[in-house]
Amino acid sequence: MTIKVHIEDAHGDGHSVRVGDEGEQYVVVHPHPPKNEIASIGTPTPFRQYFTDTGVSSGDNDMRVDGSTVNQDFFIEAAQDKDIYIKTVNIVIADAGATLNKFGNLTALTNGVEFLWRSQDLGTTIIHEGMKTNFQFVRTALGDPSVGDGTGAFRASNVSGTSEAYIPTVDFAKVFGMPWGVRLRKGTTDRICFKIKDDVTGVDEFDAIGYGFKF
Repeated sequence: MTIKVHIEDAHGDGHSVRVGDEGEQYVVVHPHPPKNEIASIGTPTPFRQYFTDTGVSSGDNDMRVDGSTVNQDFFIEAAQDKDIYIKTVNIVIADAGATLNKFGNLTALTNGVEFLWRSQDLGTTIIHEGMKTNFQFVRTALGDPSVGDGTGAFRASNVSGTSEAYIPTVDFAKVFGMPWGVRLRKGTTDRICFKIKDDVTGVDEFDAIGYGFKF
């Protein structure tokens, strides 16, 4: 037996739910949480922070370190007051004469740079087990941004002084289908991290910035 159901809003304004020809319910994805809940749950605020050796903005963001003997982490950690959603991560690897098959202009790394998300409850998720060349960083970002062409593809000029740089941007919505990005839950040990496992002190610049929002 078929039961006919009609769904209207609670305020009696005449708004009803639409159902399409294939049985799908029409919804609108708003770029903000419900406005009538803002007072109780707060307002999202923009978030931008370097990956640092302490996980907070006051730490050292220069990722040109020797992690060949003792691996070194550069990360963004969860805050105590609000959740952090990291939507995109922009990486800069600058070095004179850099090419895709090297790291900067250094010979391809031996162990690489591990990219991971660590959850207090779910453990560690490896996003990439060890990026060893500029190309592997670019590939992790699905070729975004696709600047240049030919031998200069994906490479920007005069980024650090006169040195060229690869500037891959990992968009978690585009790459992994996570519309709001990676969540770092407030009051936890959650973090998103680059683990340096080689000596990368020889490049001209190496750092990363996470972008998203706090809510």
